[in-house]
Amino acid sequence: MIPRYSRPKMVKIWEPANKFKLWFEIEAHACDAQAKLGIIPSDAAKAVWQKGNKLYTPARIKRINEIEQTTHHDVIAFLTELSEQIGDEARFVHQGMTSSDVLDTCLALQMSQAADIILEDINNLLVVLERRAREHKNDVCIGRSHAIHAEPTSFGIKLAGHYAEFKRCQTRMVVAREEIASCAISGAIGTFANINPMVEEYVANKLGLKPETISTQVIPRDRHAAYFSTLGIIAGAIERLATEIRHLQRSEVREAQEYFAPGQKGSSAMPHKRNPILSENLTGLARIVRAAVIPAMENITLWHERDISHSSVERMFGPDATITLDFALVRLTQMMDKLVVYPKTMMENLMQFGGLHDSQRVLLALTQNGISREDGYRIVQGNAMKVWRSFGINPDNPDGTVKQAPEDVEAAMHESRFFFYLSKDEEVAEVLGEDGLKELFDGKSTSFHTKNINVIFKRVFG
Repeated sequence: MIPRYSRPKMVKIWEPANKFKLWFEIEAHACDAQAKLGIIPSDAAKAVWQKGNKLYTPARIKRINEIEQTTHHDVIAFLTELSEQIGDEARFVHQGMTSSDVLDTCLALQMSQAADIILEDINNLLVVLERRAREHKNDVCIGRSHAIHAEPTSFGIKLAGHYAEFKRCQTRMVVAREEIASCAISGAIGTFANINPMVEEYVANKLGLKPETISTQVIPRDRHAAYFSTLGIIAGAIERLATEIRHLQRSEVREAQEYFAPGQKGSSAMPHKRNPILSENLTGLARIVRAAVIPAMENITLWHERDISHSSVERMFGPDATITLDFALVRLTQMMDKLVVYPKTMMENLMQFGGLHDSQRVLLALTQNGISREDGYRIVQGNAMKVWRSFGINPDNPDGTVKQAPEDVEAAMHESRFFFYLSKDEEVAEVLGEDGLKELFDGKSTSFHTKNINVIFKRVFG
C-alpha cells in the first residue's frame, strides 16, 4: 500500500487503531458470553468494557509495539497492554481462547468491511457504465476480431458488455463477502475443550458474523482464497475495459480518449502527447490485485490443524489487494464518466476498407440462393482481396509493390469498393442480380448489424 494509490476510507480498515479496536470487541464480547455462562464474574465482564473500551491512540499503539519487542507475539502484547488499562479483572480476558480466535475473526471483520466498500465502488461504476452505454447506444463502430476489422457493432453495445461483466463481479463479491464473514472462537485446535461453543455463537451474533462450521484453531483458508480470487476477477474486468480504452485512444484509431484536463501534460519531452495514463495505470493496478490470488490459493494448505505460513501473506495482501482494488474501481469510474467519444471517427474507421465488413452478408445471400458455402466463400474472398489491392495493399507481396488493374483505379472512386467489385462479378450477378446486391449495400447496411440493440440492452439492463 502506498498513499498514491490509496483512499483513506479503505486504508482506515487496515490501520492498527481499527485492528486493535476489533480485537478488543472480540475479547469483550467473549467475556460477556462467559459471564452469561457463569464462567467468569459478571462484574469482571463489565469492567472489561468500562476500563478497556478506549480509543487506541498513538500512545497506546506505541505501548503495544514496545511490549511486542519483548514477547515477539502481537496478541500477547495487546492483552498485556489491555491488562494495564483494566487491572485485576484482566485475568478473565481471553479465557479458553487462542490468538487465532482473535486474529482470524478480526480478519473476517476487516475483509467484510473492505467488501462493503468494494461493493459500493462497483455499484457507482455500474451507474456510470449504464449511463454511457445508453448515451452511445446507437453510435455505430467497427467490431474487431483479432484486432482486425470484423463487423459493425455500437459503442453502446461495447459498454453494455462491460456493464454485464461488472454486474457479475458484483454478484461474486456479495457471495465472497458472505463466505468470509465467519467467526471462530473455538480455542486450541478448534475442539472447544476450554471454551463453550455458545461463546462463539454469541460473539458471532454481536459482530454480524456466522459461527465457523468447523475450525481447526484457524478458519479454513478456502474462504480467503475465494475472496481473493473474486478480487482478482474484478481486477481482470477492470483491465479488460482499460485495455479497450487504450486501444481506442491510439492515434491510428482515435475513437475514444481519456479526458485531458486543462494544464495537464502528456510527456516531459513531447508537448503534443495526450497519453492514456489512467487506463495504463489501471492495467498495472489490476496486476497487483491479481498477484494475491495464487498466494491465497497456496494458503489453503496448512500443516495438520494449523500453522502460520498464511499469516505473513495475509498481513500483506489483505490491505494491499483491497486498498488497490478500491482505488482502481474509483479511478475507472471517474475515467469512464469523463471519457471523450468520437462517433464521427468511428464511422470513418468503419468505412475505411470499402465495405468489407459486409462480407458475411454477401456469403449468406449466395448460399441462400443456391451457391455452395465453399463456392460462396471463394467468390466473396476473391472480391475482398481486390479491395485490398485497390488500396495499394498486397499482404502476400513482401516488397510492397502492387500491380493495379484499371478497375482498381475506378474502384477508388466508389464509397463501397467491395460493392463495386461484386457488381462486376458474373457469378454474383447471376445469383443475386444488381437489385439483390444493392439491398445488401444500401444506406441501411450499418443498421442491419445493430438491429438487435434493443434486445441486447433489455437483456443487460432489464
